[in-house]
Amino acid sequence: MATQLRESLTDLDGRDLSETIRVAVPERSIRQDLRAAGIVWRRELIRFRSDRLRAISGLIQPVLFLFVLGTGLSALAKHGLPPGVNFKTFVYPGVLAMSVLFTAIFSAASIVWDREFGFLREMLVAPVSRAALVIGKCLGGATVATFQGIVILILAWFADVPYSPTLILTLIGELLLLSFTLTAFGVMMAARIKQIQAFMALTQMLVMPLFFLSGALYPLNGLPAWLAVITRFDPLTYIVDPMRRAVFSHLAISPQAVHALAPGITWAGWLVPQWLCLGIVAVMGLTMLAIAIAEFSKTE
Repeated sequence: MATQLRESLTDLDGRDLSETIRVAVPERSIRQDLRAAGIVWRRELIRFRSDRLRAISGLIQPVLFLFVLGTGLSALAKHGLPPGVNFKTFVYPGVLAMSVLFTAIFSAASIVWDREFGFLREMLVAPVSRAALVIGKCLGGATVATFQGIVILILAWFADVPYSPTLILTLIGELLLLSFTLTAFGVMMAARIKQIQAFMALTQMLVMPLFFLSGALYPLNGLPAWLAVITRFDPLTYIVDPMRRAVFSHLAISPQAVHALAPGITWAGWLVPQWLCLGIVAVMGLTMLAIAIAEFSKTE
């Protein structure tokens, strides 16, 4: 596509020196959108690699929950746990979810930062689809958060979780799905927030309730009715339970112990299949991605 701009010029004698200035604007195409999404994804990786403090700080809280909280409460909880399972093993799936929770949501904070400094406007005026920019951002945040989760996976031995290739691949896939959904959630919130302080305050208000209501630190059975209902609206609930059941399926414990510690998610007494739990998380992620794209399409 070429746009012609005609400019009228005259010299000192009044002669017309008009000429046509041709400005070439590349046509929008799927190839250009894929390239733009790839560039945004790569930018997220470069920023994460260059910010070592962010990587280290994102691991401190999961490590504290696993080693300090897990070890401190093991003596208190050992009488209620079956043989072969300690409290660190029980909370390990929840700690995995925590390791990607903060990184995924806070990765969207760079959108607010870019808006304050004007870089976001430069991205939005580029001749590419805004959906490509949002998708690249979500994929980049999901990749970075999954890297954080893999670091906690390396520590599985300290929680008495076996290094089974099937288990590791299953957990990585579930971490990637969770990371994508949480990043889409963060991007959706950052689409309209204009100050970094407001974004950080909002995410701090939401992150910890999401974690504590997911069943990361306690089984989902035997809860009060009001708490059981709230946990069913938490997207982390539908990923922590499949992760815990995957971990317990590779431990040498009885089926009764597995049912007691990982009873699954029920709706009015109906046990929700694991594939449906993962499908719910995926649908939530795609829905929030669509909302984020719509919000960015309206951004001036």
